[in-house]
Amino acid sequence: MSQHEAEAQQHDHHQHSHNPGQRRQSGAGDGSWRTAASATLHCLTGCAIGEVLGLVLATWWGWSDGPSIALAVVLAFVFGYALTLGPMLRAGLAVGAAVKAALAADTLSILVMEIVDNAILLAIPGAMAAGLASGLFWGALAVALAIAFIVTVPVNRAMIARGKGHAVVHQYHH
Repeated sequence: MSQHEAEAQQHDHHQHSHNPGQRRQSGAGDGSWRTAASATLHCLTGCAIGEVLGLVLATWWGWSDGPSIALAVVLAFVFGYALTLGPMLRAGLAVGAAVKAALAADTLSILVMEIVDNAILLAIPGAMAAGLASGLFWGALAVALAIAFIVTVPVNRAMIARGKGHAVVHQYHH
């Protein structure tokens, strides 16, 4: 790549960095199933990290279901937002703008994923009471996260098609 091409590409990147809500023409707002699945996988990663850490800590500390789920949900939001914020901050976006974009991008997705995931965990008999060494615990968590992913993809697709949700940060993740 020539010096001129590199400067042009950097200029284009800076143009997009100033407005996190601006959609790129490369399909960030196309609402395709592929884009929605990618956004949901990103969300699932943060949720899974938070869920696993929260449930492991709560189980280790001997907490009951309510506090265990509360910790897991809080950590799912923390890690979900953190995975969105990182690329935006590395791209030079101001902290306030990055936080605003992350909240707009991920809140509904994480919320839907957490409601579905935790409802399924509570519905599987003995899952929450199973120990960390139990296949029931890990199997139930895997099933719950997989179903939450399937339910959340159409939500993200609808949001992205409207230029909302993950569409506002898509350019920073690819």
